[in-house]
Amino acid sequence: MATTAQVYTYKGKDKRGKPIQGELKASSAVMVKAQLRKQGIAASRVKKKAKPLFTGQKPVKPQDIAIFTRQLATMMRAGVPLVQSFDLVGEGADKESLREIIYTIRDDVSSGISLEGALRKHPKHFDDLFCSLVGAGEQAGALETMLDRIATYKEKTESLKAKIKKALTYPIAVVLVAVIVTGILLVKVVPVFAETFSNFGADLPAFTQFVLGLSNTAQEWWFIWIISLVAFFLIFREAKRRSTKFDAFIDKYLLKVPVVGNILYQAIIARFARTLSTTFAAGVPLVDALTSVAGAAGNAVYREAIYKVRDDVTTGIQLHQALKTTNKFPVMLLQMTSIGEESGALDDMLEKSAVFYEEAVDNAVDNLTTLLEPMIMAVLGVLVGGLLIAMYLPIFKLGAVI
Repeated sequence: MATTAQVYTYKGKDKRGKPIQGELKASSAVMVKAQLRKQGIAASRVKKKAKPLFTGQKPVKPQDIAIFTRQLATMMRAGVPLVQSFDLVGEGADKESLREIIYTIRDDVSSGISLEGALRKHPKHFDDLFCSLVGAGEQAGALETMLDRIATYKEKTESLKAKIKKALTYPIAVVLVAVIVTGILLVKVVPVFAETFSNFGADLPAFTQFVLGLSNTAQEWWFIWIISLVAFFLIFREAKRRSTKFDAFIDKYLLKVPVVGNILYQAIIARFARTLSTTFAAGVPLVDALTSVAGAAGNAVYREAIYKVRDDVTTGIQLHQALKTTNKFPVMLLQMTSIGEESGALDDMLEKSAVFYEEAVDNAVDNLTTLLEPMIMAVLGVLVGGLLIAMYLPIFKLGAVI
């Protein structure tokens, strides 16, 4: 029997009336009692086993859900029944946490719950858009086709996210390394030179005095600096999560950041086109599709713009006209949307637009990486080289006097 989702502890008596206790894995306490009855055990108490605080399990990531969806779609296209497909996919899952989710969904589907209903029990991993598309596929009797579409959508979306992370992670990592190296030099290396300079008995260059002042400050307040930086990060994250105004403010100005802002803009347009294409092709009404697209926008500015488009479309305005009035969408997307509406192939035109902007993001990320490498080397050179020059400048001056 395949491993199921949750562990339950039980106490009771066996056929001979002897007290017995143990553990069983099942999707519910009812199923545990049913299994015990088959074994001739009269259960007096069944309860879910408390999970330890640190389980050691790897968390389920969106990439894992994308792979799971693709595998499930492939199994169903091959003619494997849905429940059996869950068994096969679950057995091949690397992460125990993902395996538990898969088996829980399998048990729910086996008990007669629709796949959409089973997925909605896991909102952390399957959002409303995912569940709605699955529901549309079930109602249309084309679940395997819809799962294939969802898998493609998830793969493209995660690929786009990975490109954005690639664009931002590299410079941030290098800047952090530069800050750490500079801090070590100020706290550990500069004080050694300061002791040497104290015996010179002469005025030090202004630049050297400035670096020594930074070193003294770093030695006295380094702990406060670290606490302040951590506190700032936590406050910033909570403010962005809790305050819609602050979130919109940050999203608005991120789009204005040179180079990076353009990459984020193209990524948002690609995500908009890809999501709307997928939902519209699934037979979801345009107004409902736009609601789902707004939720998946990933940017507060465009989320509000898409809601405005939805409201305009509700009043009878064509989609490309509603997009144009927001002044947030590029001309190419407007033209492709217009052609799609006129030809009755809106989902096709939107998918072509998504591919175009996804490729634009890919090229922009590669160009950004190429551009940043010399700039980062220059920044590192200025920071580390500046500190070294400040330390050796008095020695050079002393040698010139001698």
